[in-house]
Amino acid sequence: MAQDHLAASSPLPEHARLAAFAGEWDGEEMVYPSRWTAGGPATSRTVARMDLNGFYLIQDSVQMRDGKQIFATHGIFSYDRDDRTYKLFWYDSLGYTPPSPASGGWVGKTLTLVRGSLRGNARHVYEIIDDNSYSLKIQFSPDAEGWADVLTGVYRRIH
Repeated sequence: MAQDHLAASSPLPEHARLAAFAGEWDGEEMVYPSRWTAGGPATSRTVARMDLNGFYLIQDSVQMRDGKQIFATHGIFSYDRDDRTYKLFWYDSLGYTPPSPASGGWVGKTLTLVRGSLRGNARHVYEIIDDNSYSLKIQFSPDAEGWADVLTGVYRRIH
């Protein structure tokens, strides 16, 4: 009997761990002044789901300031079995295409993912507070040594 080469393996527990971020979330954010924006408080709405047989967390966020959408993101998270790291493919309304995904892993309840590009380095730090809230810190560094906050936020599950 011929082997079915399209039969997918099952997601690992590492994939399932990403489900902590699945759901609908309201966020209170602080955007720090940078070369991209003047900074200030913002709110956001995030919708995330586990999809494609449980291998990926797909996340869409819209950030609002003064009643207007100012920023949007699309993130695809997964676990790479080959190099045993988590990956984040990040796309946003600034329009830059990342040359590669951010990579990293969990330490306790904190998932840290780092990526580099010709513009510099970005670090995303997601920390699970409890079943209904998490925090996010996005940082930038030209040299991956001195990190400056770009965004901090706390996100609460919408029931």
